[in-house]
Amino acid sequence: MSDIISALIKEFNLKPFQVQNVVKLIDEGNTIPFIARYRKEMTGELNDQVLRELHERLVYLRNLEARRQEVKHLIEEQGKLTEEISMNLMKAVTLQEIEDIYRPFRPKRRTKATIAREKGLEPLAKLLFGQDEKDGSISDLAMPYVDPEKGVNNVEEALNGAMDIIAEDISDDAEIRKDIRNMFMKQGIVVSKAKTEEDSVYRMYYDFSEPVSKIAGHRVLAINRGEKEEFLKVKIDVPSESIIEYLKARLIKKPRSITSEYVERALIDSYERLIAPSVEREVRNALTEMAEEKAMKVFAANLKNLLLQPPVKGKTVLGLDPAYRTGCKIAVVDDTGKVLDTTVIYPTPPQNKIEESKKIIKYLIEKHNVDIISIGNGTASKESEIFIADLLKEIDRKVYYMVVSEAGASVYSASKLGAEEFPDFDVALRSAVSIARRLQDPLAELVKIDPKAIGVGQYQHDMNQKVLGETLNGVVEDCVNSVGVDLNTASPSLLSYVSGINSAIAKNIVEYREANGKFTERKELKKVKKLGEKAYEQCAGFLRIPDGKNILDNTSVHPESYDAAKKLLDILGYSLEDVKERRLSRIKEQVEEKGVSKIAEQLGIGVPTLRDIINELLKPGRDPRDELPKPMLLTDVLHIEDLRPGMVLSGTVRNVADFGAFIDIGVHQDGLVHISEMSDKYVRNPMDVVSVGDIVKVKILDVDVARKRISMTMRQVD
Repeated sequence: MSDIISALIKEFNLKPFQVQNVVKLIDEGNTIPFIARYRKEMTGELNDQVLRELHERLVYLRNLEARRQEVKHLIEEQGKLTEEISMNLMKAVTLQEIEDIYRPFRPKRRTKATIAREKGLEPLAKLLFGQDEKDGSISDLAMPYVDPEKGVNNVEEALNGAMDIIAEDISDDAEIRKDIRNMFMKQGIVVSKAKTEEDSVYRMYYDFSEPVSKIAGHRVLAINRGEKEEFLKVKIDVPSESIIEYLKARLIKKPRSITSEYVERALIDSYERLIAPSVEREVRNALTEMAEEKAMKVFAANLKNLLLQPPVKGKTVLGLDPAYRTGCKIAVVDDTGKVLDTTVIYPTPPQNKIEESKKIIKYLIEKHNVDIISIGNGTASKESEIFIADLLKEIDRKVYYMVVSEAGASVYSASKLGAEEFPDFDVALRSAVSIARRLQDPLAELVKIDPKAIGVGQYQHDMNQKVLGETLNGVVEDCVNSVGVDLNTASPSLLSYVSGINSAIAKNIVEYREANGKFTERKELKKVKKLGEKAYEQCAGFLRIPDGKNILDNTSVHPESYDAAKKLLDILGYSLEDVKERRLSRIKEQVEEKGVSKIAEQLGIGVPTLRDIINELLKPGRDPRDELPKPMLLTDVLHIEDLRPGMVLSGTVRNVADFGAFIDIGVHQDGLVHISEMSDKYVRNPMDVVSVGDIVKVKILDVDVARKRISMTMRQVD
């Protein structure tokens, strides 16, 4: 265990106490959000991202150690464990290295070498590989091993069998495999060629090559998919001659003996038949794993920014789920998300009932004082947007609209959760409600959908779904807990992401709320079925009660710190009533005057916890999303045909990839700002410049109406 702690300290460049405490806290069953928020003194204020990375690495190193001991035991059982093997196992720092060491001892299917061993040719293989000077000819050396009864009919068969054994032994040598793998990584070139003359999205890879050491992750994933869909043939080209020369230099003794020729033939066979195909697979797997890891980070960052989009509070929203033949589904929801009205209109082809549809929408706007219309960006979205923009010109008061991503809305609509929430609605009407609500509170609505279905990643369906799911669920968990959750309005979906609460406890909370009415204080949570002391400790600080008995229940001050918070107020001459009435404007200055460390010591808490308490007392019920730029609302429509090179427009970042960012400029087709067009300075990573949800200014470079492609720049935009 101490070796793992030491490795983590070195790898993350952290102090010993930080790593030791984080590992201890994790092992005690604390969640990452809880550790990040309420154990800052113990972790040295590490944020949730670092904590998650440290946790992932801890799991890997523990698995590595478990596999190390398992392999040692398996080799020992065979009676083949030597001091050298034990030492090599101890030195191994990756699972790949351990598997390379175990390779010669792993039970094998019947190979050429195992058949040769069964024929009694292993002693001959050792004689050949020894390359000692021998009297006589090679035939004299091999003749004693000719035994027709064992299936060795002549000298040639004996020599071929011995070379098969040598080839396998060379292939099983951990050091040789490691060296050749490094040569593939440093000198290999990924080559893809067209497997068909058919045009496809993979055309740029029909005659493509790039060094293994430089190829970008998104290209690796694109090539993999093209190969899987049988548009591409992919291989790694390497300087095989120089690899064979390396093997000769390592394995052929000088001066050469009469057996050296056979060792040379065996090593060439070993490389071409056994090592090269195997190492190529390993390298491609390694490239894929690295590409997936990077893509997951991109997906996670995009998802986090999307979930933390500012809510549009206090507005009545009309959600419109566009369609053609089946009509546009409409749902009006009030400022709390409660559904007020639903209907279907037919303003799009083939019905084109525009005037009738206008009449219905105007009636709903008037009846419910609708402030904003939220339009899904799917099929018939453009026609629906044009219809709404024209309609809004005919209304006296100001009503805005916004096109929102409807990714995952259909998944939610058809889900068990959607059916439970709206049993009397058909699937499309549930989508309309979701489209309205995700404008009001993106986080509360999007948590109802599998994160993988939200569509802000690249090649997510090609990745390890288990790892991707864990990564994205971690992002959702961090977002939910950083914002906090209203205990009296939260859905079971939202509650299930709160630290310490699983789906069963989330349902129990809602059932308790329905049976007993609203929660009036946090400690009432302890009455909820299956919510024990540990779960309460983990979740309490992230749950809010806006109109509860205690104003501290509407802050992220943890109940364990209530006494400290009250004592702080007493020291400074305030009360909880002053917190409620927001009469603490000078509290920070007062604490600074008295000495932060001195007051923290007086309260029996750490300085980071004191600072957090002060911030929460200043803004009870604070939503961190309120401090972000608001989403861009529209009143008129733009068409792709209206775009001209040189036009400068504002747009919303919808997705960020390794190669650039997709920007919604209100023409139903997102435009691409390539990484090379994001800044006058060199950009290593697009996320250093933009995030999902950002409002940016762009200049049109080129428009291809037929292919629906828009190229834009963020450089030198006036």
